[in-house]
Amino acid sequence: MTIEDLRNKGLIILECISGSRAYGLDTPTSDTDIKGVFILPKEDFYGLTYIPQINNESNDVVFYEFGRFMELLSVNNPNILELLNTPTSEVIYRHPFLSDIKSERILSKLCSNTFGRFALSQIKKAKGLNKKIVNPVAKERKSILSFCFVNHEQGAIPLEKILTLKGWKQEYCGLVNIQHMKDIYGLYYSENQKFNGIIRNSDSEDVCLSSIPKSSKQEVLLFFNRDGYSTYCKEYREYWDWVEKRNEERYAATQSHGKNYDAKNMMHVFRLLEMAIEIGKENQINVKRPNREFLLDIKAGKFEYEDLLKMAQEKQQEMELAFEESSLPNTPDLVEINRLTYLIRDKFYQNLLI
Repeated sequence: MTIEDLRNKGLIILECISGSRAYGLDTPTSDTDIKGVFILPKEDFYGLTYIPQINNESNDVVFYEFGRFMELLSVNNPNILELLNTPTSEVIYRHPFLSDIKSERILSKLCSNTFGRFALSQIKKAKGLNKKIVNPVAKERKSILSFCFVNHEQGAIPLEKILTLKGWKQEYCGLVNIQHMKDIYGLYYSENQKFNGIIRNSDSEDVCLSSIPKSSKQEVLLFFNRDGYSTYCKEYREYWDWVEKRNEERYAATQSHGKNYDAKNMMHVFRLLEMAIEIGKENQINVKRPNREFLLDIKAGKFEYEDLLKMAQEKQQEMELAFEESSLPNTPDLVEINRLTYLIRDKFYQNLLI
């Protein structure tokens, strides 16, 4: 089933402009996102082909099946609460049956967790991007050799340096375990003994051991920083996966303001925290934001990263206090939500021949 099928069959019961335009945070370059709700035909709902969500290829048009929509409302999902409370000016179509759904029977102190957790996830994303930008990982992948060190004089030096100093090649080195000394090996060198080398190739995931004749002389002790190599491999993989998948337009915007954080994510941190504070204090959801300029200044990178983190922490504390003092119930009225889910679907099926 496609979005076009939903329209042709009259299954859509809610369609709204969402995202930045609904928040009042749109700019000339903003996309137009659409979210909405549909009701499956009877044969699909009661049969084996239940479809919880339908979207287009770019995911900028998303419709939730009514049952999924109500399920997400029952756990105070931020995106779905925003959809239910979309400003009238951004509502394309709203079925009269939906007027039975009242936010005051759905909002609860769960919003402290759902909105707060969502906001903290955006902070985590912003921190992750900050770390990647400030600490880029070179494209040429380091080998195990870069994480090996040998004893020299009164200390230790990188293996690669001793190889250069002595004119050795790693292929002619042989390693043996040293008992009771984790990740420390005896290193031998010979161009005639056919040792296995320290690593077999640049992609090796561990050092290579050799069979060493008893008459051979141990040259030095080698330490393989295994933990350091493991951490590097993880960071290398995560960094280049991010480079491959990153949104180049947003990354270019981040580079342009020079603050080394995802400003759009940080803008949503404050939007979510402020909405949560309003829910706790006013028992209602205000989708359209009254402080457009402040939020767009964050998006434009006009604040220092550390200052934003401090302000976000203060907002989080304000949110927690608002919910401590709030008159909202601890959880949504699940009996009422369940009743409405049944009644609205039943009325829809009775009023539409499918």
